[in-house]
Amino acid sequence: MFSWLGKQGGGRERGGGADVVQTVTGGLRDLYLRKLLPLEEHYRFHEFHSPALEEADFENKPMVLLVGQYHRKTTFIGRYLLEQDFPGMRIGPEPTTDSFIAVMYGETEGNVPGNALVVDPKKPFRKLGRFGNAFLNRFMCSQLPNEVLKSISIIDSPGILSGEKQRISRGYDFCQVLQWFAERVDRIILLFDAHKLDISDEFSEAIKSFRGQDDKIRVVLNKADQVDTQQLMRVYGALMWSLGKVIDTPEVLRVYIGSFWAHPLRNTDNRRLFEAEAQDLFKDIQSLPQKAAVRKLNDLIKRARLAKVHAYIISYLKKEMPSVFGKENKKKELINKLPEIYIQLQREYHISAGDFPEVKKMQEQLENCDFTKFHSLKPKLIETVDNMLANKIASLMNLIRQEENNMPTEMVHGGAFDGTMAGPFGHGYGEGAKEGADEEEWVVAKDKPAYDEIFYTLSPINGKISGISAKKEMVTSKLPNSVLGKIWKLADCDGDGMLDDEEFALAKHLIKIKLDGYELPGALPSHLVPPSHRKPFQTAE
Repeated sequence: MFSWLGKQGGGRERGGGADVVQTVTGGLRDLYLRKLLPLEEHYRFHEFHSPALEEADFENKPMVLLVGQYHRKTTFIGRYLLEQDFPGMRIGPEPTTDSFIAVMYGETEGNVPGNALVVDPKKPFRKLGRFGNAFLNRFMCSQLPNEVLKSISIIDSPGILSGEKQRISRGYDFCQVLQWFAERVDRIILLFDAHKLDISDEFSEAIKSFRGQDDKIRVVLNKADQVDTQQLMRVYGALMWSLGKVIDTPEVLRVYIGSFWAHPLRNTDNRRLFEAEAQDLFKDIQSLPQKAAVRKLNDLIKRARLAKVHAYIISYLKKEMPSVFGKENKKKELINKLPEIYIQLQREYHISAGDFPEVKKMQEQLENCDFTKFHSLKPKLIETVDNMLANKIASLMNLIRQEENNMPTEMVHGGAFDGTMAGPFGHGYGEGAKEGADEEEWVVAKDKPAYDEIFYTLSPINGKISGISAKKEMVTSKLPNSVLGKIWKLADCDGDGMLDDEEFALAKHLIKIKLDGYELPGALPSHLVPPSHRKPFQTAE
């Protein structure tokens, strides 16, 4: 199976999880080198869009890129996610982070400067050397033995301020660097503070550089405890409105609202919301190792589609150039007509408009090119990539899906992630259906006298009420029938189609849980089973 992977496909039979990951990684690398890279090189794709991929790009751990305003990101990484300061970490009320810092796992703490980092073949940063010394002097890798970093790496970007001054003083193309990282990371997190919401011009430009990577973007609205509920609603609305003007996508971005720092909450009204949002954010980050292979496959598909479009554009420009006279005038004419050329190619090759590179940027890049040195269209190169997308990618996707089901779920551990998993401060502990889980007394017993009064008004026969009688009382909750039906199944412990006083009390307790905003359990937990039904009833934790 999958013999096309060849020796570079990992060189191992399907066996353990590590073998499969190696096979998938090797398969992706093999597809790129044999199928896609020849097309990229022939039409100078790397000069226009993205450098060639290297082995480290396929082997590296999932990466998370953080973009936001000065020290807020660094605090979020060190003091919150990792629960450990990392080498090179600086926090203060003034702008402090002026560098890109790759926070990665290492047996000992230490820093690796940018110039040394881009010559390390084991790190996925070699192609960053093209941004020059101005950037490399502001780039470093911070290594430390932290449990979180065994599963993911984190990229801390320079803080963004408002105004033109910072953009000019960087000395390198900040947005180009962000775009390079965006193409390679698994998640992009945009950080905002609820009490200091500001999307400056440079922040807008930075977000625009993530064009085509919208599926990777998540938004964190931090320090939401510093405003009241009414202000928080206004801030959230303003944030969504501002992002809608910058990010051109019909889908609404996922925004996590909370207080993501280790300080007491100033406003506790929305504590439950903050805890639920933090849990969702952790789940999203924790899923990255499991989804890493799918993400790399998805990025390879996006790259292949762009490379095909680029080949069509370059070969068209070559075809339209005169052989002897008027080359320069024709070049200017073709550059000006590029939007029309896009439309023509869309119709001729049935390509989606979303697959084409940005017109303005492409026009700027073509200004410095000699069109006569471009290559004509080679259908065989296009056919090879089409075959890869139609057949090889689909086969590899099936392999990934099969093994995702068979392999144990790989999760991020350590730091703030461990604080949300177990113990009394785990999310939802002692709330909803989990209330009373660590108590000896049946949790429903404290409200049972009130439920008994209702029970005996329903005319029980031989200590039980019929489904019709129970329904009359249960529908007064105004919950939909689908929910009440689930509650009935959970409460009717012996499955006789009737409820005794304990089962009825359990049904009322489950209704209360749902009305309080909690989810119902899929199966009845052992601590909720009525005392008289515990021996014969098989419980599910």
